Amino acid sequence: AAEPMDGAAAEPMDGAAAEPEPAALSETATPAAPGWMDTTGAPTRMLLLRHGQTPLSVDRRYSGRGNPALTDLGQAQANGAAGRFAGNSGIAAVVSSPLGRAQQTASAAAKVLGLPVTVHEGLTETDFGEWEGLTFREAAERDPELHRKWLSDTSVCPPSGESFDEVRERILKVRDDLTATYAGSTILVVTHVTPIKTLLQLALDAGPSLLYRLHLDLASLSIAEFYPDGGSSVRLVNDTSHL
Repeated sequence: AAEPMDGAAAEPMDGAAAEPEPAALSETATPAAPGWMDTTGAPTRMLLLRHGQTPLSVDRRYSGRGNPALTDLGQAQANGAAGRFAGNSGIAAVVSSPLGRAQQTASAAAKVLGLPVTVHEGLTETDFGEWEGLTFREAAERDPELHRKWLSDTSVCPPSGESFDEVRERILKVRDDLTATYAGSTILVVTHVTPIKTLLQLALDAGPSLLYRLHLDLASLSIAEFYPDGGSSVRLVNDTSHL
């Protein structure tokens, strides 16, 4: 299920967000690698921003490839996130999912940064298939055995939908594309729960349980860095201090 049913199973199996290090709160300068990391070269620093609230978020419904607009609160959340980046000359690009709720959130930040929004199709949310628009309970009642398996097996697809394993393969390509296109730069990536969790999972070299245990709030910011030698690190998770 998703944070309000918009991404990988988080709310039914909610876990605590990581506490950021003080140094993680500055988005401008790309810091040196921690001393215990044997990494070389300047990392591509991804500021991972989840979109703001939508009507499906309010009702805690699965929200994948459907295209609801932000609510008034969701737009306010987007504006709050944008204010965090105002005057941040260290951000080289704003890259967004093609879905409207992400583009609306990205546009608010892009406006204060004086940058265009670049759409990357690979950053779209999981396709929840026939569960789109259903609540967690409704999906579980509709397909009880399949839903139970989906909550613990990343190879399982919702009816006519996309598995988290398939999402991972897509996001691997996104990561490689962004690190090649924006090598050594800081970029703002505006997307959804599952893509953000998957990028954090890749940066941590973590197992699939992260998808089910990590909580991400609406309009939250996380930071992952990917180094040219294959190293990576996570500097911030689920920060909402701008809201």
